[in-house]
Amino acid sequence: MKIYRSALLRFADDGQAVYDSDGLLAVAPDAQGRQRVVAAGSWQSLAPQYLDRDGVERIDLPGRLLAPGFVDLHIHYPQTDVIGAPAPGLLPWLENYTFPHESRFSDRAYADGVAEFFMDELLRNGVTTALAFATSHPSSVDAIMTAAQKRSMRMIAGKVLQDRNSPDGVRDETEQSLIDTETLIRRWHGVDRLGYAITPRFAPTSTDAQLRGAGELAAKYGDVWIQSHVAENLDEIAWVKQLFAEARSYLAVYDDFGLMRERAVYAHSIWLDETDRQLMHDTRSAAAVSPTSNQFLASGYFDYLKADAAGMLYGLASDVGGGMSFSPFRTMQAAYVVGRESHSKQGQSLSPQNLWWQHTAGAARALGLGGTIGNLQPGCEADFVVLDPGCTPLLARKTGQARNLDELLFAMIILGDDRLIEQTIVSQAK
Repeated sequence: MKIYRSALLRFADDGQAVYDSDGLLAVAPDAQGRQRVVAAGSWQSLAPQYLDRDGVERIDLPGRLLAPGFVDLHIHYPQTDVIGAPAPGLLPWLENYTFPHESRFSDRAYADGVAEFFMDELLRNGVTTALAFATSHPSSVDAIMTAAQKRSMRMIAGKVLQDRNSPDGVRDETEQSLIDTETLIRRWHGVDRLGYAITPRFAPTSTDAQLRGAGELAAKYGDVWIQSHVAENLDEIAWVKQLFAEARSYLAVYDDFGLMRERAVYAHSIWLDETDRQLMHDTRSAAAVSPTSNQFLASGYFDYLKADAAGMLYGLASDVGGGMSFSPFRTMQAAYVVGRESHSKQGQSLSPQNLWWQHTAGAARALGLGGTIGNLQPGCEADFVVLDPGCTPLLARKTGQARNLDELLFAMIILGDDRLIEQTIVSQAK
């Protein structure tokens, strides 16, 4: 067993932050050897229970803050080298940058190289779990799963399904794509900390037959995830209306094919109406809020107030490479700005605690993994970050003046970057 002494951040079941300025985090292996949180709370109240035990390793981290590892609810690992590519909007960005780059992932060696860099970049930025797109090539899934397994990370990923409206090199064949998906589910889902996600790229790039087959696989394998994009921008919505004229809405296309249920995550979810939001609530599907990508591609703004009114599940996501940074701090900064925007929707000021929750315990809940990851309550897998609030002169000056938890967290959200992450610790099995 290890016990850490440091400031400690975690979340109650209702999403409220719980903070101990002098905290204790106890971590020990479970019956399967997976490291889990045994206790979390104030040092004064918990230390007497552990200090005199045999085999306890004490780790003191003065001036540091222990917090849950971040959960990235939507990211494209093959777009690691597309980040920062200039384009006037989503569809030309895909055509000119994304699709040509993704075609290179037919080469397993190339895919391995990107996957290794991608996983290291996640950990460098404090991300311990991600829901990731691969490409349409099965080997791209093998590459990212292998890289994640080597690092004992929780990774959920899937082969992209796209059998139409896609160029040579990334377009797949309908029947083979479904065979490959099922093969990959059987190969990777539930192995160590890995999970599989059935992954239609987005409705316009899949035929009815492919979407129908994806829905059948989702019904057959009820504990796998589903991921795609929905209602990201108005041009895309118009295209979907042409292709699926009988569907009530863009979101309804996925429901019509059996692709909305718990563990289904739809990136962006910007241009939804009231009926769509109710459908998200009723099916327990979740939205991956991608504020830096939505700003970069001028897609629109996620409406938090309407999502909350409908009781929707959601969490934060980087959406690299449309997103502009791997850093959760950049994502939380952008989410705050999006919340405040009041020209196209009603504005609000998201609290620092809520922003942090969206990228940890809230995102875990959206994945159906609440109580397993994204938190530091007893029983959770021991994924956490060691933060240094004094990592830069300006941040040290600002956090040193913080009068309460909100001021401390907000200073890190606004001024923080990867330098804040002193160490990322994942729940490795012995």
